[in-house]
Amino acid sequence: MLASPPRINTSDLTGRVVAITGAGSGIGRELALLCAHRGANLALCDINDAGLADTADAIRRVGSEVVTSRVDVADSGQMNEFAVAARARFGDVDLVVNNAGVGLVGGFLDTSLTDWHWLVSINLMGVVHGCAAFVPAMVEGGRGGHVVNLSSAAGLLANPELTAYSATKFAVLGLSEALRTELRPHGIGVTAVCPGIIDTAITKTSPIRGTGDADDRRKNLAATYSKRGYTPERVARNILRAIDRNRAIAPIATEAHLMYVLSRVAPPLARWLAGKLAEAAR
Repeated sequence: MLASPPRINTSDLTGRVVAITGAGSGIGRELALLCAHRGANLALCDINDAGLADTADAIRRVGSEVVTSRVDVADSGQMNEFAVAARARFGDVDLVVNNAGVGLVGGFLDTSLTDWHWLVSINLMGVVHGCAAFVPAMVEGGRGGHVVNLSSAAGLLANPELTAYSATKFAVLGLSEALRTELRPHGIGVTAVCPGIIDTAITKTSPIRGTGDADDRRKNLAATYSKRGYTPERVARNILRAIDRNRAIAPIATEAHLMYVLSRVAPPLARWLAGKLAEAAR
């Protein structure tokens, strides 16, 4: 067994195989394209057929090879089939990115059990399914590698307007930290990524619960993310940098770094800030 994870030089991924879930849009798409530009071959999945096909076409134009699968990450069988297809096409997978996720705006009293099951099945169990489908073969292969799990700034600092979402992202962070320790003797690194306020389609697709006009709340949410202006392309570059440095936790945008520090150095202040942010969101 390897004593510690070998460094993956993400500036040159020639000959590497990267598997990414949720690659049809947003961070997953931009990360796939960046890996392709740096020489990797890609195994990609998404539930969005059109977006996935568009990403794959862009990768082929770069000159990299790609295999795609339509996958609902909440379905362990579909995820296992995706992993089998990736290994059949490329052999050993070097880097697994469990990126697929969904959002939901609402406090606990506004969130139904149906909402909870939906969020947990994708945001948490989707990551579990991705790890279960790829990690055992990575361990057996004995050549090391890296796993990236997308948590959130809401997984660092609990947001009462994102109660269920925060719960799933805290769980992903905890899973990643435990997995990192477990996989270290096998030469496999694990990084939990906490992006922050990133301008993606999640503001348009996330259900909004609670009082107030949902359309107005969505417009305000989308405007906030758009004004922040932090793009998925920047996130992709920072994810590869975090892999290169074998970071355990990788806050991305400034607000994510702030939440990370406050949650560890000054928890009471962090809770106060979370309440103020929730009030502003309402």
